[in-house]
Amino acid sequence: MVKMTDHVELHHASGIIKDAKLKKVRAAGDEDRYNPQLFLYPISRWHLYSNFKNGLPVGGRIENVWLFGAIGIFVLLLACINFMNLSTARSEKRAKEVGIRKTIGSVRMQLINQFFTESFLVVSFAFAVSLVAVELTLPWFNEVADKHVSVPWTNVSFWIAGFGFTLVTGLIAGSYPALYLSSFKPARILKGTSHPGRLASIPRKVLVVVQFTVSVTLIIGTGIVFQQIRFAQSRPIGYDNDGLIYSYIRADEILTHYNSFRDELHKTGVVEEVALTDSPITNTSVTNSGFDWQGKDPDMSEEFSTLRVTHEFGQTVDWEIVQGRDFSKDHASDSMAFIINESAARYLGMADPVGKTMTWGDNGDYTIIGVVKDMITQSPYTPVKQMLFILHYKRVGVVNIKINPAISASDALAGIETVFKKFDPANPFEFTFADQDYAKKFGNEKRIGKLATVFASLAIFISCMGIFGLASFVAEQRTKEMGIRKILGATISEVWQLLSRDFVILVTVSCLLASPLAFWFMDNWLSQYPYRIGLTWHIFAAAGACAVVITLLTVSYQALKAAHANPVSSLRSE
Repeated sequence: MVKMTDHVELHHASGIIKDAKLKKVRAAGDEDRYNPQLFLYPISRWHLYSNFKNGLPVGGRIENVWLFGAIGIFVLLLACINFMNLSTARSEKRAKEVGIRKTIGSVRMQLINQFFTESFLVVSFAFAVSLVAVELTLPWFNEVADKHVSVPWTNVSFWIAGFGFTLVTGLIAGSYPALYLSSFKPARILKGTSHPGRLASIPRKVLVVVQFTVSVTLIIGTGIVFQQIRFAQSRPIGYDNDGLIYSYIRADEILTHYNSFRDELHKTGVVEEVALTDSPITNTSVTNSGFDWQGKDPDMSEEFSTLRVTHEFGQTVDWEIVQGRDFSKDHASDSMAFIINESAARYLGMADPVGKTMTWGDNGDYTIIGVVKDMITQSPYTPVKQMLFILHYKRVGVVNIKINPAISASDALAGIETVFKKFDPANPFEFTFADQDYAKKFGNEKRIGKLATVFASLAIFISCMGIFGLASFVAEQRTKEMGIRKILGATISEVWQLLSRDFVILVTVSCLLASPLAFWFMDNWLSQYPYRIGLTWHIFAAAGACAVVITLLTVSYQALKAAHANPVSSLRSE
């Protein structure tokens, strides 16, 4: 971390230091293999723009910000669509009002202003209610998102943005009804010769399709997110992390008297095994290069993830030896030996690597004595890297402890803490459960899944409210038709099918539009995970079926109500 001097441009400073590392590490003839370049990156961008590819920033958490921002806008758009649909559906009831107002002198602009005013009143009331809802739901949101967000009540910019957003929403929601209703001809309305006709329902149908396209897309996306999480969680990790804890070494006494420290832990009876490493097993962060072996491509820029361990590491994590043997104190030569994982064996191009030799720069020749099953020591969403395990008792900084499964965790930790306090009295005993640390690797995806579920549920709820309102208006408009059909012998089932069919067709069209849209979005989202699920038709079919069932349940109330109505009452209504 560096602090810039005043009046110095970031890109200018980066250009000056670009080759600082190159001049120190490049050897003669390595110009093509090694070309490290340094650059400065502002700390203000670390949190949201933390992903790099080939030395260039390619995004990070900002992608989630844009994702949920876009979903929020779409959900708001669904509410606007509902307002437009219900306003235009009520056009016949308000047609006479428009006709009379125009007859007594109102101009079209006055009517437009009236309808926009109605829209702004509704949206303003919704803004006030939303502030209350946000305040009530923030504790839940902070728990899910692992944040500490609060409403900035005293921030002027917040209120300007809030009222500005309210104004834009009112314009969008009220635009179509204002322009549509104010265009009615008063003479035709008052004579009763003005009827909307079939074309008048087309905009409403288009808006319904848009609503459910967004909703079904969110349902599909949510399902795929949870499938990806389950897929990664069910991946074998290659070792046993149950009852495994680790603690960072903060006192030299533990290293200088390691054998005594380990014996004391065993004497407590709460520990099965103890081992030291240079990184936690859940997050190995050390990589090395400079290796050579028989058959290696001379132009290859090799890299291995490395973990320095003590003899008992394999027993502590219960790894699985697939070839060769584990480290042993009976073999003094193991100090110059490697144990590799399966990915490393493939990387080396060796079907039977045990007994083969690898040269590590000036460190000498190391013999491969064993191959272990691949262990997930980094991201569960990426392939396991080629890995070397090396015996080392000095350059280590983590104590790994396997708790006796017959002892409760609280009792075991109390006994372990006593030993730590004896060798490191100046520092508190701090530890991490390996299984909990591994579970945190799914935290970001779980948060995305939970928030996507909320958004999808909200979108479906808003869409169903719109469908319910439209179904009630359609049933009301077709009251006489339903009465005549029942008199002519139509059954309740036939009337229900007649009123439900149009909505089911619209939702089916939405599903057909949402499927390729969701496929494109989710395929791009999954592309960031090398270890990922495949997109199958099942999730798309399930989302479509879910949307159709929800629509039928929503429409059925109004359809069955119209089907059970007394035809005599409906035909005598005027």
